[in-house]
Amino acid sequence: MATFISVPLKKSSEVDLVKPLSKFVTATYPAAEEQADYIRSVEELNKLRKSALGRPLDKHESSLEILLRYYDQLCAVEPKFPFSENQLCLTFTWKDAFDKGSLFGGSVKLALASLGYEKTCVLFNGAALASQIASEQNLDSDEGLKAAAKYYQLASGAFGHIKDTVLSALNREPTMDISPETVGTLSLIMLAQAQEVFFLKATSDKMKDAIIAKLANQTADFYGDAFKQCQYKENLPKYFYFQEVLPVLSAKHCIMQANAELHQSLLAKQKKRFGEEIARLQHATELVKTVASRYDEYVSVKDLSDRISRALTAAKKDNDFIYHDRVPEVKDLEHIGKAALVKATTITPPLSAKFTDLFEKMVPMAVQQSMSVYSQRKAETVNRLVGTMREATNLCNGVLASLNLPAALEDLSGDSIPQSIVEKARAIVQQGGLQSIEQLIRDLPELLTRNREILEESLKMLGDEESTDSELRSKFSQRWNRTPSGDLYKPLRAEGGNFRSVLDKAVQADQVVRERYNTHCEMIALLCKPEAELTAAIPSANPVKTLQGSEVVSVLRSQLAQLEEVKKEREGLEVEIKGVAFDMSSSFLTALAQDGAINEEALSMSQLDQSYGSYSQRVQASLRSQEELLGKVQASHQEFSKLKQSNSEANDREEMLKKLASAHDSYVEITSNLREGTKFYNDLTEILLKFQNKCSDIIFARKTERDELLKDLQQSIAREPSAPSFNVPAYQTNPAPTAADPTPAPRTVFVSSQSSMGRWEDRIRGPPAGARTPPPGVAKPPAPQLKNPPPPSQTPPLTIVHCNRSWPAVIQPEIEPVPRPLMSPPTRLTLLPLPPTCRDASSTEMQCLRPLRHSGALVLLTGTVC
Repeated sequence: MATFISVPLKKSSEVDLVKPLSKFVTATYPAAEEQADYIRSVEELNKLRKSALGRPLDKHESSLEILLRYYDQLCAVEPKFPFSENQLCLTFTWKDAFDKGSLFGGSVKLALASLGYEKTCVLFNGAALASQIASEQNLDSDEGLKAAAKYYQLASGAFGHIKDTVLSALNREPTMDISPETVGTLSLIMLAQAQEVFFLKATSDKMKDAIIAKLANQTADFYGDAFKQCQYKENLPKYFYFQEVLPVLSAKHCIMQANAELHQSLLAKQKKRFGEEIARLQHATELVKTVASRYDEYVSVKDLSDRISRALTAAKKDNDFIYHDRVPEVKDLEHIGKAALVKATTITPPLSAKFTDLFEKMVPMAVQQSMSVYSQRKAETVNRLVGTMREATNLCNGVLASLNLPAALEDLSGDSIPQSIVEKARAIVQQGGLQSIEQLIRDLPELLTRNREILEESLKMLGDEESTDSELRSKFSQRWNRTPSGDLYKPLRAEGGNFRSVLDKAVQADQVVRERYNTHCEMIALLCKPEAELTAAIPSANPVKTLQGSEVVSVLRSQLAQLEEVKKEREGLEVEIKGVAFDMSSSFLTALAQDGAINEEALSMSQLDQSYGSYSQRVQASLRSQEELLGKVQASHQEFSKLKQSNSEANDREEMLKKLASAHDSYVEITSNLREGTKFYNDLTEILLKFQNKCSDIIFARKTERDELLKDLQQSIAREPSAPSFNVPAYQTNPAPTAADPTPAPRTVFVSSQSSMGRWEDRIRGPPAGARTPPPGVAKPPAPQLKNPPPPSQTPPLTIVHCNRSWPAVIQPEIEPVPRPLMSPPTRLTLLPLPPTCRDASSTEMQCLRPLRHSGALVLLTGTVC
């Protein structure tokens, strides 16, 4: 009776995990040592998949361990890589476990770029293998019973987990084998079989009849639920697998009910309820008779039937001769209790006892994304503080240049170059002068063009693939059931649009820098000349040596020195701000472990306030100090200007010194901007190359998916029936008969195997062994004659098809038409093997005879099959 149901495994196509995962690791983790470790882990993951799915698995616990370890690794790696159709795109192809396909097309399969799909299918295989291992256990031993119960409960839990998660994991309609209806049914079947194992264990341990009856009744309920679930789902019975399972479920439901009644009758006997005992045994007898009559080829109930029969005979004998207890109706019997000792195993990774995460050091993608956003927030904070200080410094330099300070204090002689101008000219020459700045300006368009080409090429690839997808979608309409490329590429197109916007803003910023350079180009060129030429270019003025010992001059110099101190403090403060470092990964990991999610904004802002709050206060203090000093400098400069003798020559000289000082400041700022622009374009090139690689990878994956889908569609179209058949008019195949001609003979005549046609077979084959000849004097039945037979000149060639399986053959004349009478044997006949499709009794349309009919031959069908 121990017939247990197991589930076949799904089959998967080979997938190369190394190339795409290694590319992601290389792009995401630049550190050489860390990168090498992760690439080795990727190779180990690929080997693990091949071990779990790339070979036939034995029905042994070690094979199940490999499958579960691969499933655990998928669960561990899922949050650490951005698996999706528009990021890290890996297409997994799996075949339906129950659909075996047809002669002209393979079995149903589904290809999806979803790690959740891979996890679901791997878990299905784990459950299926667990059911197979359980069915192989020796149920005569305690160890075998315990192992079988364990694996059936594991299989039930795995199927149940798939039922709850498959739709959310796939976001589309799955194949029938992993649909919620199918796996829900399989989960019930596995749970029923686990309960049956406990029933067998209780029976072997000779536990109390009351307990065994409850266990059996609960098992019968489980099998009944599974049978109803399987029967009521429209799509399940079409599988041959479920056509075989349904009778087993129904039989076991009856068998376990019979066992429950049997053991409850023993309990009734102990309580001296002899009528109840007989009623229950009679009910059990009816149940086993039903199984024997309907499901004998699936389940044997001989032993159970004999046991019930013996018990019933003995009970009736005792009751008839001794007790005379009334036998109640079955409907009046007390219901048997139930005891469920099984529970579907909860699927909580890790399921494997030997699991170790290959990517243990890699942080989850949620943490990586939070770290990326935190880095952006940190960069914005640093840039804001540094930019504020630089703007203040530029403002200070502009104010001093407009006041011609400190050159006005150094130019008291009126005929020599102020020392500050000399130092500024020397600094410009040391930095490369005009040649350096012009080379930077010439490089920018080339860098810009390179970045635009990369971006446009990437977007063009997306557009080409999207147009191809649209054409195929319009061609195949609803059959083209994959995600539209237009929807899939929206994030990539948005990212490309952001890059284009960044480039446009960069072009505008470059233009501003060029205009500023053109404004100060002449003065910058003058500062690059030798000192003698610079001295000659500056107008001379009357000396103002009387101001050299003035108190105003001393105050101005002190104030300018204080401003220089403020600017130097800012430089040091900028270095400190840029050097602040804090590892947020530990905070994000802790939050993810505690809450299951990361509130990045709250954590990041809290840490940034803590790290940069004091620096922000120091920056504001520096700005206030500069503002106060500039006010004092402007006031002191007014007094200095009143004391200074004014004339046109002095004004011209002062104006020239202002321009030279402003040109130096502009040169420093323009050079800094151009170098930052060059670095920006180079960094953007790397980012755009990654974007291009991402586009290339997803397009390659989409192309692979497209080719796979086209192949499936071709096979599906090949399996579809052609256009409906139609009758060809007679005048297109045969010449029209004249008025004197007789009516043509029918093209096909069906005759039974007992007609005179059988005698033709006997003449060719010889009489069969033991055949009797008609006694003398008994006339043979006349051969059937056709009405209005055709003349000999128009008699069609004869083809006789014998459909008896014992001797299939085709008998046809080589040249001569059939002589008169029609049923007499032809003069020359040829035996040909009958095609296999004609030997099949189910081939009622005799497709193989169509060529003979259309050729104008007369076809006679004989034999028991026809």
